[in-house]
Amino acid sequence: MSHLILLFSLFLAPAFADGGSQKSAQNLCSNYISHKRQKRDWIWNQMHIKEEIDTPLPHHVGKITSSVRNNNAKYIIEGEYANTIFKVEETSGDVYAFERLDREKKAEYELTALIIDRTNNRSLERPSKFIIKVYDINDNAPVFVQKVFNGSVPEMSPVGTSVTKVTAVDADDPTVSGHATVTYEVTTGGEYFTIDDSG
Repeated sequence: MSHLILLFSLFLAPAFADGGSQKSAQNLCSNYISHKRQKRDWIWNQMHIKEEIDTPLPHHVGKITSSVRNNNAKYIIEGEYANTIFKVEETSGDVYAFERLDREKKAEYELTALIIDRTNNRSLERPSKFIIKVYDINDNAPVFVQKVFNGSVPEMSPVGTSVTKVTAVDADDPTVSGHATVTYEVTTGGEYFTIDDSG
């Protein structure tokens, strides 16, 4: 009886092994197909440009590039300010800005990249969205949030007694180190009053 059980298990082992390898092969195949379906051909660097560039226009922003190989391929951009502020060189994919940009007015622009066959206007690839970010320069002075701040303090108060709080804001990008940092200084009456960095 023990010999029969042993033989039976030996016959089953290759069958299970084959089943496992077949499943493994099927999984590899399905993974390859799913990866192949998800493959995107658009390739580009992150688009960005500094605000208020003081050089002759247009300014180079970046490059949209597809791995599609077609001698009749033509790049097009669509969307926000496409073909007005931003234009693309149709054969190279180079994107240019034709206006000086102000981050405080608009910090980013969303556009869509397309590549078509110029002979029949047929799309060679699915359109892809991209964003052009405008980088901040420290070009704004801080301003007080109101014209007059009133304060008072009882006479004979000890040194260090709080009198009032003032607040100023800076329109520059607070995520860039130092660009929106506000510090305060007493210009008149400094012999009686001091102010710290919180206002």
